[in-house]
Amino acid sequence: MSARATTTWISGPVLRAASTGAFLLREAVVVGADRLLGEVIRVARDEITVQVYEDTSGLRPGDPVEGSGRLLSIRLGPGILGNIFDGLLRPIGVDGSAGEDASEAAWVRPGMREAAAGRFRFTPTLAVGDRVTPGAVIGEVGAAGAEPAEQGLRQRCLVPPDAAAGEIVELADAGDVAEDAAVCTLRTDDGGEYDVALSHRWPVRLPRPVAKRLPADEPMLTGQRILDCLFPIARGGTASIPGGFGTGKTVLLETIAKWCDADVIVYVGCGERGNELAGLLAEFLELQDPRTGRPLLERTVVIANTSNMPVAAREASIYTGITVAEYFRDQGLDVALMADSTSRWAEALREVSGRLGELPGEGGYPAYLSSRLADFYERAARVETLAGARGSVSVMGAVSPPSGDFSEPVTNHTRRYVGCLWALDVRRAQARFYPAIHPLTSYSDSAQGLARWWHSAGCTRWEILRRRFLTLLEDEARLERMARIIGRDAMPPRQRLTLLCAQLINQAFLRQSAFSEIDRYATPQRQAVMMRLIGSFIDAGDKLLADGVPPERINTAPIFRALMRMGEEIPEGDWERFSELDRELTATARRLREAAAEVDV
Repeated sequence: MSARATTTWISGPVLRAASTGAFLLREAVVVGADRLLGEVIRVARDEITVQVYEDTSGLRPGDPVEGSGRLLSIRLGPGILGNIFDGLLRPIGVDGSAGEDASEAAWVRPGMREAAAGRFRFTPTLAVGDRVTPGAVIGEVGAAGAEPAEQGLRQRCLVPPDAAAGEIVELADAGDVAEDAAVCTLRTDDGGEYDVALSHRWPVRLPRPVAKRLPADEPMLTGQRILDCLFPIARGGTASIPGGFGTGKTVLLETIAKWCDADVIVYVGCGERGNELAGLLAEFLELQDPRTGRPLLERTVVIANTSNMPVAAREASIYTGITVAEYFRDQGLDVALMADSTSRWAEALREVSGRLGELPGEGGYPAYLSSRLADFYERAARVETLAGARGSVSVMGAVSPPSGDFSEPVTNHTRRYVGCLWALDVRRAQARFYPAIHPLTSYSDSAQGLARWWHSAGCTRWEILRRRFLTLLEDEARLERMARIIGRDAMPPRQRLTLLCAQLINQAFLRQSAFSEIDRYATPQRQAVMMRLIGSFIDAGDKLLADGVPPERINTAPIFRALMRMGEEIPEGDWERFSELDRELTATARRLREAAAEVDV
């Protein structure tokens, strides 16, 4: 029998109740006549404290609280993919297409529960008599009634990780089945029987188990040159994107979601403005997946928790998102999770902590902010699943520091737990430089371990060129300050050449328009060719300077403009035009050298 309690005190999303039974910490409960969903966050001898994930208006002392006997959990199944949910995986329609009542589909109603079970086509991959272990794959799942060519991403039916090992005694034939209907019956070693459906439940705050973690030795490609070449994120790695208002955090995450080479995208809109998320959803509904030509939303899960939704649900949303990502990872898929933004999540944590009367820490945040951030980012990994497949979860979290102050607590603690920092710069954003990532305040701990992958992809000088680019950009920052004092014309030729090469790196390589049909995405092969061409220009410039050619002559040569425009003008796969640029660069260097020699004579 479930435990019960009676409400005695209410403050916003937090209430206290006198208990008459034994409640679990983190147990899911329902509150009041509307059966609002909540979670036990504190247990005393005869009193519990509950965090309610819905609007508590209308609750009063004396309202009942009923326990569920299990931790706060969500239902994971094939119906998740391609849909839009709130922070607790309850369906939200954007066009009246979801929910029990089409007229109210776009709203989260009091007491709303998970989506109704859908129907999917199940194809078994095992047979009666086979022995299976927790996490094993027993079949493939596709859209009900669809032809194989129209199935989209094929999903897998898993034995729940917390199930017992056993032998298959019953197995459904291939065909359309309900998501919550049993498709397999196992006889466990102790003689009991266990039914497996296409979906199962899992606690959001509990990481799903894996066989082992694997080294992060290959990149998750984003198609953005400044990220892939200078500050790469490993598959199964973590990245933080701090930036002030208007620096392009959301646009960058949306661009990565569209173009990264992940199998599944999980986008968590945590506490962002409703109009931003509405625009994102409208765009995702219309976008085509560049890899398959099918709608991008088919392999995307959107968890929308806007700023006007209950604050407690915002705190749970990133755990819901990472749990969904781990579910697809366990199917042997590569998943990219975007959390926008973790600052809004931390603000929700601070508000609930204040209502609990906890002693505030730095910036008013609770003392456990750091450990909660660690719990979230540590769930990113490249792993061998319990079924023996390989999958990964890569996590990218936006941070919105007040006034762009990167020393504030959320940004400061996040930097301790992520492998990449993509720091957005206000000045670059104001200059319409996209992506507005500052190359001198950003870093990637994964870069050295990914050099071997780039060498195997054909860019054998990747590590050398990356280091040279960053060195030139650092020299540029120092020389620009000097140029503002004495003027460029008064600077030595070597310093003027450094500024010229850094300008080429910035404008031709790091700048990449999200609205350009040609340049909004770059494959590793195209990025490698562009890196080599710019490296060749830098080498040629050094030799020309040694031969007495002034930097101004190099700057006015037509090849300089051609290199500046190559990203916008040369499409993917047109390798001959890149080769022509290389030949023209060699010819231009020869002509300039010959002209300088004639002047000397």
